[in-house]
Amino acid sequence: MSFRGILIANRGEIAIRIARAAQDLGLRTVAVYSDDDALSLHTQIADEKIRLEGAGAAAYLNMEGVIAAAKQADCDAIHPGYGFLSEQDAFAQLCTNAGIKFIGPSAEHLSLFGDKARARAAAIAAGVPVMPGLDRSVTLAEAQAFYKEHPDGIMIKALAGGGGRGTRAVTESDQLEALFERCQSEAKAAFGISDVYVEAFMPKARHVEVQIIGDELGSVSNLGERECSAQRRNQKVVEIAPAPALDDALRIRIIEAATKFAEQESYQSLGTFEFLVSTSSESPEFVFIEANARLQVEHTVTEAVTGFDLVQSQIQVAMGASLESLGLAAPAQPRGFAVQARVNMETLGADGGVLPSSGTLNAYEPPSGPGVRVDGFGYVGYQTSTAFDSLLAKVIVGHSAPNFTAVCAKTLRALAEFRIEG
Repeated sequence: MSFRGILIANRGEIAIRIARAAQDLGLRTVAVYSDDDALSLHTQIADEKIRLEGAGAAAYLNMEGVIAAAKQADCDAIHPGYGFLSEQDAFAQLCTNAGIKFIGPSAEHLSLFGDKARARAAAIAAGVPVMPGLDRSVTLAEAQAFYKEHPDGIMIKALAGGGGRGTRAVTESDQLEALFERCQSEAKAAFGISDVYVEAFMPKARHVEVQIIGDELGSVSNLGERECSAQRRNQKVVEIAPAPALDDALRIRIIEAATKFAEQESYQSLGTFEFLVSTSSESPEFVFIEANARLQVEHTVTEAVTGFDLVQSQIQVAMGASLESLGLAAPAQPRGFAVQARVNMETLGADGGVLPSSGTLNAYEPPSGPGVRVDGFGYVGYQTSTAFDSLLAKVIVGHSAPNFTAVCAKTLRALAEFRIEG
Protein backbone atom coordinates (compact mmCIF):
# COMPACT_ATOMS: atom_id res chain seq x y z
CA MET A 1 0.00 0.00 0.00
CA SER A 2 1.15 3.54 -0.77
CA PHE A 3 -0.40 7.00 -0.51
CA ARG A 4 -1.35 9.31 -3.38
CA GLY A 5 -0.35 12.19 -1.15
CA ILE A 6 0.14 13.19 2.48
CA LEU A 7 -1.36 16.41 3.79
CA ILE A 8 0.68 17.73 6.73
CA ALA A 9 -1.73 19.26 9.23
CA ASN A 10 0.90 21.30 11.03
CA ARG A 11 3.50 24.03 10.57
CA GLY A 12 7.07 25.02 11.46
CA GLU A 13 9.89 22.59 12.10
CA ILE A 14 7.74 19.49 12.52
CA ALA A 15 5.93 20.08 9.21
CA ILE A 16 9.33 20.36 7.50
CA ARG A 17 10.51 17.19 9.25
CA ILE A 18 7.46 15.24 8.06
CA ALA A 19 7.69 16.59 4.51
CA ARG A 20 11.31 15.52 4.15
CA ALA A 21 10.68 12.07 5.60
CA ALA A 22 7.75 11.51 3.24
CA GLN A 23 9.61 12.86 0.21
CA ASP A 24 12.51 10.49 0.94
CA LEU A 25 9.94 7.69 0.65
CA GLY A 26 8.86 9.05 -2.73
CA LEU A 27 5.56 10.42 -1.46
CA ARG A 28 3.90 13.67 -2.52
CA THR A 29 3.47 16.19 0.32
CA VAL A 30 1.03 19.05 0.76
CA ALA A 31 1.45 21.84 3.31
CA VAL A 32 -1.36 23.91 4.79
CA TYR A 33 -1.04 27.44 6.13
CA SER A 34 -3.14 30.11 7.82
CA ASP A 35 -3.58 33.65 6.54
CA ASP A 36 -0.79 34.90 8.81
CA ASP A 37 1.56 31.99 8.16
CA ALA A 38 1.97 31.99 4.38
CA LEU A 39 5.69 32.78 4.54
CA SER A 40 6.59 30.03 7.00
CA LEU A 41 9.33 27.77 5.62
CA HIS A 42 7.22 24.61 5.67
CA THR A 43 5.13 25.99 2.79
CA GLN A 44 8.28 26.09 0.63
CA ILE A 45 9.58 22.64 1.56
CA ALA A 46 6.42 20.67 0.77
CA ASP A 47 5.59 19.84 -2.86
CA GLU A 48 2.34 21.81 -2.76
CA LYS A 49 0.56 24.17 -0.40
CA ILE A 50 -3.07 25.01 0.37
CA ARG A 51 -4.43 27.98 2.33
CA LEU A 52 -6.65 27.40 5.34
CA GLU A 53 -9.37 29.87 6.22
CA GLY A 54 -8.56 32.08 9.19
CA ALA A 55 -5.48 33.09 11.16
CA GLY A 56 -3.35 31.76 13.98
CA ALA A 57 -3.73 28.37 15.61
CA ALA A 58 -7.49 28.37 15.02
CA ALA A 59 -6.96 27.77 11.31
CA TYR A 60 -4.88 24.64 11.97
CA LEU A 61 -7.45 23.41 14.52
CA ASN A 62 -10.38 23.59 12.08
CA MET A 63 -11.01 19.89 11.50
CA GLU A 64 -13.44 20.34 8.62
CA GLY A 65 -11.11 22.84 6.95
CA VAL A 66 -8.16 20.45 7.12
CA ILE A 67 -10.24 17.54 5.76
CA ALA A 68 -11.48 19.76 2.92
CA ALA A 69 -7.89 20.75 2.08
CA ALA A 70 -6.86 17.08 1.94
CA LYS A 71 -9.71 16.30 -0.45
CA GLN A 72 -8.90 19.34 -2.59
CA ALA A 73 -5.27 18.19 -2.88
CA ASP A 74 -6.25 14.54 -3.54
CA CYS A 75 -4.42 13.39 -0.40
CA ASP A 76 -5.47 10.05 1.01
CA ALA A 77 -3.44 10.48 4.23
CA ILE A 78 -2.97 13.18 6.87
CA HIS A 79 -0.01 13.46 9.23
CA PRO A 80 -0.87 15.69 12.21
CA GLY A 81 2.66 16.05 13.67
CA TYR A 82 2.43 17.03 17.34
CA GLY A 83 0.13 19.56 18.97
CA PHE A 84 -2.89 20.95 17.12
CA LEU A 85 -5.03 17.96 16.01
CA SER A 86 -2.52 15.20 16.73
CA GLU A 87 -4.29 13.82 19.82
CA GLN A 88 -7.89 14.59 18.85
CA ASP A 89 -9.81 11.33 18.59
CA ALA A 90 -12.67 13.18 16.90
CA PHE A 91 -10.32 14.29 14.13
CA ALA A 92 -8.92 10.79 13.64
CA GLN A 93 -12.48 9.50 13.32
CA LEU A 94 -13.36 12.26 10.83
CA CYS A 95 -10.38 11.19 8.71
CA THR A 96 -11.57 7.58 8.76
CA ASN A 97 -15.12 8.62 7.85
CA ALA A 98 -13.73 10.61 4.91
CA GLY A 99 -11.67 7.68 3.64
CA ILE A 100 -8.42 9.38 4.65
CA LYS A 101 -5.69 7.57 6.60
CA PHE A 102 -4.82 9.27 9.88
CA ILE A 103 -1.07 8.71 10.36
CA GLY A 104 -1.06 8.04 14.06
CA PRO A 105 -2.80 5.90 16.68
CA SER A 106 -6.40 4.80 16.34
CA ALA A 107 -9.24 7.04 17.51
CA GLU A 108 -9.79 4.53 20.33
CA HIS A 109 -6.21 4.86 21.57
CA LEU A 110 -6.36 8.65 21.29
CA SER A 111 -9.54 8.63 23.37
CA LEU A 112 -8.01 6.34 26.01
CA PHE A 113 -4.71 8.14 26.44
CA GLY A 114 -6.25 11.57 26.00
CA ASP A 115 -8.14 10.94 29.25
CA LYS A 116 -5.37 10.78 31.86
CA ALA A 117 -7.62 9.18 34.47
CA ARG A 118 -8.65 6.37 32.10
CA ALA A 119 -4.99 5.89 31.16
CA ARG A 120 -4.10 5.53 34.86
CA ALA A 121 -6.79 2.90 35.28
CA ALA A 122 -5.52 1.03 32.21
CA ALA A 123 -1.97 1.13 33.60
CA ILE A 124 -3.16 -0.38 36.87
CA ALA A 125 -4.95 -3.11 34.92
CA ALA A 126 -1.68 -3.82 33.08
CA GLY A 127 0.19 -4.17 36.37
CA VAL A 128 2.14 -0.94 35.84
CA PRO A 129 2.76 1.10 39.03
CA VAL A 130 1.14 4.53 39.39
CA MET A 131 1.18 7.22 42.08
CA PRO A 132 -1.78 7.24 44.50
CA GLY A 133 -4.48 9.41 42.96
CA LEU A 134 -8.13 9.87 42.00
CA ASP A 135 -8.84 8.42 38.55
CA ARG A 136 -11.55 10.92 37.58
CA SER A 137 -12.40 14.59 37.39
CA VAL A 138 -12.40 16.10 40.89
CA THR A 139 -13.90 19.11 42.65
CA LEU A 140 -11.94 21.56 44.77
CA ALA A 141 -13.36 19.96 47.91
CA GLU A 142 -12.20 16.51 46.78
CA ALA A 143 -8.74 17.89 45.99
CA GLN A 144 -8.57 19.46 49.46
CA ALA A 145 -9.56 16.16 51.08
CA PHE A 146 -6.93 14.32 49.02
CA TYR A 147 -4.30 16.84 50.13
CA LYS A 148 -5.07 16.10 53.78
CA GLU A 149 -4.16 12.46 53.07
CA HIS A 150 -0.90 13.51 51.34
CA PRO A 151 0.43 16.54 53.27
CA ASP A 152 3.84 16.34 51.54
CA GLY A 153 2.16 17.58 48.38
CA ILE A 154 -0.10 16.71 45.47
CA MET A 155 -0.14 17.28 41.72
CA ILE A 156 -3.16 18.86 40.04
CA LYS A 157 -3.32 17.78 36.39
CA ALA A 158 -5.57 18.50 33.42
CA LEU A 159 -7.58 15.43 32.51
CA ALA A 160 -6.96 16.06 28.79
CA GLY A 161 -3.97 17.22 26.77
CA GLY A 162 -0.33 17.52 27.78
CA GLY A 163 2.68 19.77 27.40
CA GLY A 164 2.58 20.84 31.04
CA ARG A 165 -0.56 22.93 30.61
CA GLY A 166 -3.02 22.70 33.45
CA THR A 167 -0.45 21.06 35.73
CA ARG A 168 0.73 22.37 39.10
CA ALA A 169 2.44 20.98 42.19
CA VAL A 170 0.85 21.96 45.52
CA THR A 171 3.14 21.76 48.54
CA GLU A 172 1.42 24.33 50.78
CA SER A 173 -2.25 23.98 51.70
CA ASP A 174 -2.96 27.69 51.31
CA GLN A 175 -1.90 27.47 47.64
CA LEU A 176 -4.37 24.78 46.72
CA GLU A 177 -7.48 26.79 45.86
CA ALA A 178 -5.67 29.32 43.66
CA LEU A 179 -3.64 26.65 41.86
CA PHE A 180 -6.72 24.48 41.36
CA GLU A 181 -8.53 27.34 39.66
CA ARG A 182 -5.46 28.17 37.57
CA CYS A 183 -5.17 24.57 36.36
CA GLN A 184 -8.82 24.53 35.42
CA SER A 185 -8.45 27.80 33.52
CA GLU A 186 -5.35 26.63 31.64
CA ALA A 187 -6.97 23.30 30.81
CA LYS A 188 -10.07 25.04 29.44
CA ALA A 189 -8.00 27.40 27.30
CA ALA A 190 -5.67 24.69 25.96
CA PHE A 191 -7.93 21.65 25.60
CA GLY A 192 -11.50 22.92 25.68
CA ILE A 193 -12.42 21.23 28.98
CA SER A 194 -11.55 22.37 32.49
CA ASP A 195 -11.60 18.95 34.20
CA VAL A 196 -8.62 18.11 36.43
CA TYR A 197 -7.59 15.18 38.60
CA VAL A 198 -5.07 14.77 41.43
CA GLU A 199 -2.12 12.54 42.29
CA ALA A 200 0.34 12.38 45.17
CA PHE A 201 3.49 14.46 44.58
CA MET A 202 6.85 12.75 44.08
CA PRO A 203 9.62 15.20 45.10
CA LYS A 204 12.99 15.24 43.32
CA ALA A 205 11.75 12.91 40.63
CA ARG A 206 13.40 12.20 37.30
CA HIS A 207 11.26 12.16 34.15
CA VAL A 208 11.98 9.12 31.96
CA GLU A 209 9.95 8.11 28.90
CA VAL A 210 9.96 5.08 26.61
CA GLN A 211 9.54 5.29 22.83
CA ILE A 212 7.02 2.70 21.64
CA ILE A 213 6.04 1.68 18.12
CA GLY A 214 3.33 -0.76 17.08
CA ASP A 215 2.24 -1.98 13.66
CA GLU A 216 -1.26 -2.77 12.41
CA LEU A 217 -0.55 -6.51 12.57
CA GLY A 218 -0.40 -6.58 16.38
CA SER A 219 3.35 -6.34 16.99
CA VAL A 220 4.72 -3.84 19.52
CA SER A 221 8.35 -2.93 20.18
CA ASN A 222 10.41 -0.18 21.80
CA LEU A 223 13.34 2.02 20.87
CA GLY A 224 14.65 2.62 24.36
CA GLU A 225 14.17 5.48 26.78
CA ARG A 226 14.82 9.21 27.00
CA GLU A 227 15.40 11.48 29.99
CA CYS A 228 13.39 14.70 30.07
CA SER A 229 14.04 15.93 33.61
CA ALA A 230 15.30 19.38 32.54
CA GLN A 231 12.00 21.27 32.51
CA ARG A 232 10.65 24.75 33.06
CA ARG A 233 7.05 25.25 34.16
CA ASN A 234 6.47 21.51 33.57
CA GLN A 235 7.59 21.83 29.94
CA LYS A 236 10.65 20.01 28.61
CA VAL A 237 13.62 22.07 27.44
CA VAL A 238 16.45 19.49 27.20
CA GLU A 239 16.07 15.80 26.33
CA ILE A 240 18.66 13.00 26.42
CA ALA A 241 18.82 9.46 25.07
CA PRO A 242 19.45 7.09 26.69
CA ALA A 243 18.81 8.30 30.26
CA PRO A 244 22.24 8.87 31.86
CA ALA A 245 23.06 7.44 35.30
CA LEU A 246 20.01 5.21 35.30
CA ASP A 247 20.56 1.84 36.94
CA ASP A 248 20.49 -0.82 34.21
CA ALA A 249 18.15 -3.11 36.12
CA LEU A 250 15.71 -0.24 36.69
CA ARG A 251 16.03 0.81 33.04
CA ILE A 252 15.00 -2.68 31.93
CA ARG A 253 12.01 -2.73 34.28
CA ILE A 254 10.75 0.66 33.06
CA ILE A 255 11.08 -0.34 29.40
CA GLU A 256 9.39 -3.68 30.07
CA ALA A 257 6.51 -1.94 31.88
CA ALA A 258 5.95 0.45 28.96
CA THR A 259 6.12 -2.32 26.38
CA LYS A 260 3.79 -4.57 28.38
CA PHE A 261 1.26 -1.74 28.72
CA ALA A 262 1.40 -0.99 24.97
CA GLU A 263 1.02 -4.69 24.13
CA GLN A 264 -2.01 -5.01 26.40
CA GLU A 265 -3.68 -2.15 24.52
CA SER A 266 -2.55 -3.46 21.07
CA TYR A 267 -1.03 -0.03 20.50
CA GLN A 268 -0.40 1.09 16.91
CA SER A 269 1.92 3.80 15.48
CA LEU A 270 4.37 5.85 17.54
CA GLY A 271 3.72 6.59 21.19
CA THR A 272 5.61 7.63 24.30
CA PHE A 273 4.93 6.12 27.71
CA GLU A 274 6.15 8.46 30.45
CA PHE A 275 7.29 7.71 34.00
CA LEU A 276 8.56 9.43 37.11
CA VAL A 277 11.63 7.82 38.65
CA SER A 278 12.21 8.44 42.32
CA THR A 279 15.54 9.65 43.71
CA SER A 280 14.31 8.92 47.24
CA SER A 281 14.13 5.52 48.88
CA GLU A 282 10.86 6.62 50.53
CA SER A 283 8.97 6.68 47.19
CA PRO A 284 8.16 3.92 44.67
CA GLU A 285 11.05 3.30 42.26
CA PHE A 286 9.05 4.40 39.23
CA VAL A 287 5.45 5.18 38.34
CA PHE A 288 3.53 5.71 35.12
CA ILE A 289 2.23 9.25 34.60
CA GLU A 290 0.85 9.40 31.05
CA ALA A 291 1.14 8.19 27.48
CA ASN A 292 1.46 10.63 24.59
CA ALA A 293 -0.23 8.98 21.63
CA ARG A 294 1.67 10.84 18.91
CA LEU A 295 5.06 11.77 17.54
CA GLN A 296 7.03 13.60 20.24
CA VAL A 297 9.06 16.79 19.87
CA GLU A 298 12.08 14.92 21.24
CA HIS A 299 11.91 11.92 18.89
CA THR A 300 15.16 13.21 17.38
CA VAL A 301 17.43 11.96 20.17
CA THR A 302 16.08 8.44 19.80
CA GLU A 303 16.80 8.66 16.08
CA ALA A 304 20.33 9.82 16.80
CA VAL A 305 21.22 6.85 19.02
CA THR A 306 19.32 4.12 17.14
CA GLY A 307 19.78 5.14 13.50
CA PHE A 308 16.06 4.69 12.76
CA ASP A 309 13.98 7.43 11.10
CA LEU A 310 10.92 7.42 13.35
CA VAL A 311 8.79 9.61 11.09
CA GLN A 312 9.42 7.39 8.10
CA SER A 313 8.71 4.32 10.22
CA GLN A 314 5.44 5.88 11.38
CA ILE A 315 4.40 6.55 7.79
CA GLN A 316 5.42 3.05 6.67
CA VAL A 317 3.44 1.44 9.50
CA ALA A 318 0.42 3.49 8.38
CA MET A 319 0.91 2.03 4.88
CA GLY A 320 0.72 -1.48 6.34
CA ALA A 321 4.40 -2.32 6.88
CA SER A 322 5.27 -4.73 9.69
CA LEU A 323 7.83 -3.94 12.37
CA GLU A 324 9.76 -6.98 11.20
CA SER A 325 10.05 -5.61 7.65
CA LEU A 326 11.32 -2.31 9.08
CA GLY A 327 13.92 -3.99 11.29
CA LEU A 328 12.05 -2.89 14.42
CA ALA A 329 10.64 -6.19 15.69
CA ALA A 330 13.44 -6.45 18.25
CA PRO A 331 14.08 -3.58 20.69
CA ALA A 332 16.59 -1.10 19.24
CA GLN A 333 19.91 -0.85 21.06
CA PRO A 334 21.27 2.70 21.58
CA ARG A 335 24.76 3.67 20.45
CA GLY A 336 26.29 6.39 22.60
CA PHE A 337 24.29 9.41 23.77
CA ALA A 338 22.32 12.23 22.15
CA VAL A 339 21.03 15.54 23.51
CA GLN A 340 18.29 17.81 22.18
CA ALA A 341 18.08 21.45 23.29
CA ARG A 342 15.02 23.51 22.39
CA VAL A 343 15.56 27.04 21.08
CA ASN A 344 12.56 29.23 21.89
CA MET A 345 11.60 32.76 20.84
CA GLU A 346 11.27 34.57 24.16
CA THR A 347 11.92 37.83 25.94
CA LEU A 348 12.42 38.72 29.60
CA GLY A 349 9.31 39.96 31.38
CA ALA A 350 9.19 42.66 34.04
CA ASP A 351 9.14 40.01 36.78
CA GLY A 352 12.29 38.33 35.46
CA GLY A 353 10.35 35.50 33.85
CA VAL A 354 10.17 34.80 30.14
CA LEU A 355 7.36 35.44 27.67
CA PRO A 356 6.87 34.41 24.02
CA SER A 357 8.32 37.02 21.68
CA SER A 358 8.08 37.94 18.02
CA GLY A 359 9.92 40.02 15.45
CA THR A 360 11.98 39.82 12.30
CA LEU A 361 15.00 37.51 12.13
CA ASN A 362 17.93 39.63 10.98
CA ALA A 363 20.38 36.74 11.34
CA TYR A 364 19.82 32.98 11.44
CA GLU A 365 22.97 30.85 11.24
CA PRO A 366 22.53 27.32 12.67
CA PRO A 367 25.53 25.40 14.03
CA SER A 368 27.05 22.50 12.12
CA GLY A 369 29.82 19.94 12.32
CA PRO A 370 30.01 16.17 12.88
CA GLY A 371 27.07 14.84 14.88
CA VAL A 372 25.18 18.16 14.95
CA ARG A 373 21.66 18.38 13.53
CA VAL A 374 19.29 21.35 13.60
CA ASP A 375 15.54 21.04 12.99
CA GLY A 376 14.20 24.56 12.58
CA PHE A 377 12.26 26.86 10.29
CA GLY A 378 13.98 30.22 10.65
CA TYR A 379 15.55 32.26 7.86
CA VAL A 380 16.80 35.82 7.47
CA GLY A 381 13.84 38.14 7.03
CA TYR A 382 11.26 35.77 8.51
CA GLN A 383 8.64 37.52 10.66
CA THR A 384 7.89 35.37 13.72
CA SER A 385 4.56 35.47 15.52
CA THR A 386 3.27 34.98 19.06
CA ALA A 387 0.11 33.46 17.53
CA PHE A 388 1.96 30.15 17.54
CA ASP A 389 4.22 28.12 19.83
CA SER A 390 7.53 29.83 20.65
CA LEU A 391 9.71 26.87 19.53
CA LEU A 392 11.96 28.04 16.68
CA ALA A 393 14.52 25.24 16.42
CA LYS A 394 15.91 22.11 18.03
CA VAL A 395 19.64 21.49 18.28
CA ILE A 396 20.40 17.77 18.36
CA VAL A 397 23.90 16.45 19.05
CA GLY A 398 24.30 12.79 18.24
CA HIS A 399 26.25 9.71 19.12
CA SER A 400 29.53 10.69 17.43
CA ALA A 401 30.66 11.96 20.84
CA PRO A 402 32.31 9.08 22.78
CA ASN A 403 30.48 9.57 26.12
CA PHE A 404 27.85 11.67 27.89
CA THR A 405 30.33 14.32 29.07
CA ALA A 406 31.60 14.75 25.52
CA VAL A 407 28.11 15.02 24.03
CA CYS A 408 27.22 17.71 26.60
CA ALA A 409 30.36 19.68 25.71
CA LYS A 410 29.53 19.43 22.01
CA THR A 411 25.95 20.56 22.69
CA LEU A 412 27.21 23.67 24.50
CA ARG A 413 29.56 24.40 21.59
CA ALA A 414 26.72 24.03 19.09
CA LEU A 415 24.41 26.33 21.06
CA ALA A 416 27.15 28.95 21.39
CA GLU A 417 27.67 28.76 17.63
CA PHE A 418 23.96 29.30 16.85
CA ARG A 419 23.59 32.93 15.72
CA ILE A 420 20.09 34.37 15.94
CA GLU A 421 19.49 38.13 15.86
CA GLY A 422 16.52 40.42 15.54
